[in-house]
Formats: sequence, C-alpha cells, structure tokens
Amino acid sequence: MGLDFTAIDFETANGFRGSPCSVGLTKVRGGRIVAEASWLMRPPAGYDIFDHHNVRIHGITPADVAGSPRFGELFPEIGAFIGDDVIVAHNAAFDLGVIRSALEVSGLPGPAYDYVCTVMLSRRCYSLVSNSLPFAAEEAGVPLVNHHDAAEDARACAGILIDIAARNGANSIAELYLSLGLAMPRQEAFDPATGDLSKASLTALAGNSGNGAALVRPFQSGWPEEGLNPEPNLDAEPGHPLYAQTVVFTGQLSINRPDAKLRSARCGARTESRVTARTTVLVVGDGFVASDLRSGRLTGKARRVLELHERGQAIEVLSEGEFLQMVGGAEDARGLPVGAGAAWAGATDAGA
Repeated sequence: MGLDFTAIDFETANGFRGSPCSVGLTKVRGGRIVAEASWLMRPPAGYDIFDHHNVRIHGITPADVAGSPRFGELFPEIGAFIGDDVIVAHNAAFDLGVIRSALEVSGLPGPAYDYVCTVMLSRRCYSLVSNSLPFAAEEAGVPLVNHHDAAEDARACAGILIDIAARNGANSIAELYLSLGLAMPRQEAFDPATGDLSKASLTALAGNSGNGAALVRPFQSGWPEEGLNPEPNLDAEPGHPLYAQTVVFTGQLSINRPDAKLRSARCGARTESRVTARTTVLVVGDGFVASDLRSGRLTGKARRVLELHERGQAIEVLSEGEFLQMVGGAEDARGLPVGAGAAWAGATDAGA
C-alpha cells in the first residue's frame, strides 16, 4: 500500500464546530496529489449566523454562501470524495469535530474514519516556534499563499504529510506511524437518532436561540486579568494537543483568561501566568497570526518565547483561533467549561 489519503480543511461560520461554510479536499495516491475538490456551503439551519471573528479570518460572508446547499445536503458528495481513505487534517480533532457536529445537528448519521493530525506530527518531526499551518507548510517546502482558503489549506496539509513521510522513509501512513511508535486514531461511526451526541452538539442544542445568535462570541474588552491557575484534569485524553503542556496567555483574547485557563486545564494542561523555563505553549491574542512572529508585532511574553526558543527551549506559539479549535465545543448550556463547577466561581475575574 502506498501513501494514500485525503486531506481536508473546514472553515466555520461561528464558534460552533458544526457550522461549516467551506471545505477543501485533496486526494493523494502514492505520495502524489491526484484530485482536489472544494465547496462553499450554508451551515445547518439554526447554526448559520456568521460571527465577525470568523469572517475576519476567512473572509466568507452570508452573501457568499446564500445560493449554496446546506452541509447536510452536500455531505454525500464530500463523503464520496473521501471514500474509505484515511482523513488527514491540520488539527484533525477540529475538522473531524466539524463533520460530526454538523451531521448531528442536521439529524444525519456519519461514517467511521481513521485520521491523522499533521499538527501532532509536526510537533514530533519538526522543530518550529509555531506548528501553525503556514510554518509547517514552509518547513515542508509547500507553497501557502492564501491561508484560510479551505482548498489551499487542504493542499498544504497534504504536502506536510508527504514531507514528513519522506523524512521518515515511510511509504505509507501505516509505516510512518509504526516508525514513530504511534497508534492510528479513529472517529467511530455515529447516528444521532440512536446514539449519544458529542459535547459540542449538546452544548449547541442546549443554547441555540433558533437563529444561531448564541454561538457568536462577544469580544471582552479591558485589561486582561490572569485569574487562578486551576489544576490540570489528569483524566483528560492523553492524545489531546494540550495534554501535559504548560500554557501561558498573552494579549487580548475574545474570551477572558480565567475561561481560557479552565478550558486548558480541562484538556490536561497546566497553566501559568508568565513565561518560564517550564512553558511549552504560548497563546497570543490581539488578532495574532503566525506571520507576526517574523514581523515583530509581538507582546513582551512572545518576545521572551522567541528568545527561549533560540536557546533550545521547545515552546510553541498558538493564535487564539488555533487554541479555540483545540479546546472549543465543550461548554455547558451556560457557556461555561464542562466540569468547571465551583472552580469557575472562584476564577472569574473581569477582563479578557
């Protein structure tokens, strides 16, 4: 078997994973791209309000998708393109979550997929200050001109896996995972009519106002309050990108820092309030994008991270958007992190 897979990238209309408005797919056979497809779409009914945070990132507006089919109508074509392939995505938990949540709120079943996350592989096989798609694509020698164009992002993701396989002398995904000592993750088949819904969908169904307005994230202004540093959840999924990481936040976020810290801890991360020798992840707000690492538009904490990285400390810089993709979708009906309980009451300081 050769290096065969389908790379995928979704863009969403708002903070709910089940609100896809665009998808790009790239099919690879024997380590070469053989086919591509992309579609605009309307998110599922009731979850189709466009949040300005998301529009600012990908540039897709309600007018752009007004004449397009809804995700549920389009998924048979998407599924047919994927077929029985392994799905590859950059932050795969997000893109697999998009498929699951969007199908669930559409009342449709979904197939099982084996999948590969190129963020996780990038961390294992590259040494980058940011494992965001632009940095990983550059390391892989893959052109990426229009980041957040779903078709281009899927193509770049495919190129990253092709490069990582070549560096490890692997002729298939199975060989690559064997060489790295990893097990292939899998999203099982599901049917919302008979099985349990995902946390993201339960949250959306509990809080949906009928027009998706509850899914739009308000921007929190004011000087950021650090709040408490909660204990990490030791029962979190060890395969999560933030598990066992030490996370620090800098800049203005669209959520407040105590909220961000609780979401991190829920995923098994330890949070701290300043960059130290223990720091492994820095999340940067203020609209930060990966290119800012080169342009110099950075906070003091981010500059400190670059200094430490140059000295050999393995620290990864994430934008808030990347962070929310990793931790989003598991709030309760009040919009609080699942399991926050009494800890939330003691950690909610005003600010962002």
